[in-house]
Amino acid sequence: MAASVLSTLRPVLPALSALVLVTGAAYAQALETLSIATQGGQRQSFRVEVARNDADRAQGLMFRRSMPADQGMLFDFGRVEPVSMWMQNTYLSLDMLFIRADGTIARIAANTEPLSTRTIPSGEPVLAVLELNAGTAAKLGIKAGDRVEHPIFKR
Repeated sequence: MAASVLSTLRPVLPALSALVLVTGAAYAQALETLSIATQGGQRQSFRVEVARNDADRAQGLMFRRSMPADQGMLFDFGRVEPVSMWMQNTYLSLDMLFIRADGTIARIAANTEPLSTRTIPSGEPVLAVLELNAGTAAKLGIKAGDRVEHPIFKR
């Protein structure tokens, strides 16, 4: 029975998923607080969704058309390794902050190209990636070497 229901729904699942994502109802994970302490002494706070499993990391911010300026998505890979990101099905231009296990920002890929399948490498082994709206890092003076504060990072 479940198989027949699934086969009946399969043609409409992508449309339903996109509708739910566009309305913001899907992946409405609890938002967690994250702060970035700049080397210049400033502190910026964000509310982030945390992608902790393969399914959430694969979904990321795909299909979303907007994101509040004080929000983002933190991808927790659970181990330190080189990672690559891409923008397939992602309509928002983003700043990607590649973060080491100690919370320091290794590199920033600014103003990524929406809908691109080009891979964006971390450049070195990292524990996490923080995605913010494009231009946020430059606007707030966030640079490589600044420290991200969230429970996943060890000092």
